[in-house]
Amino acid sequence: MADISAIFFILLIIGIAFPAMLTAWWLLFPSVVSRAQSRVDKTPWGTFGMGLIILIAVTIPIVILLALPFGPAKFAGWILLAAALAVSSIGSAGIAAHLGARLSRQSTFSALSGFVRGSVLLELAAFFPVLGWFFIWPLTIIMAFGATGFAFLNWMPREKTVRVLEPISTQA
Repeated sequence: MADISAIFFILLIIGIAFPAMLTAWWLLFPSVVSRAQSRVDKTPWGTFGMGLIILIAVTIPIVILLALPFGPAKFAGWILLAAALAVSSIGSAGIAAHLGARLSRQSTFSALSGFVRGSVLLELAAFFPVLGWFFIWPLTIIMAFGATGFAFLNWMPREKTVRVLEPISTQA
């Protein structure tokens, strides 16, 4: 019975801590989270592609370090894994900000309330059995890596310009 209680309370603490961590990123680094949100808003497929590249670039050294039969190398691999996931939470905050902005457009929430609701929505979608575990969570992690990479590199999406073509006049 104690094991079940321990697992329940660990999941409860994580469930409360994740939206709090994303809100802390949003309040501490508003410009970085805003850049990540802008990338998720305007170029979701580009963000996904960048995330896939970053994920592959980070996974290779982690797998190599964890496969080595040397204790400090394994420790370095776990530290690199934890650091990569911690840094990618900036992109998760951008995704939560995107969801919060869309929620705020639907009703009269404040920006903070919309953001917290977006982060809870993101968390609950990832916890949804099977669909969330195998589809939403991996896609969100890849998008978070891409949004974080774009935000740190300060690569903003190009503004789309609309050119108005004037009709060619046939009069000479």
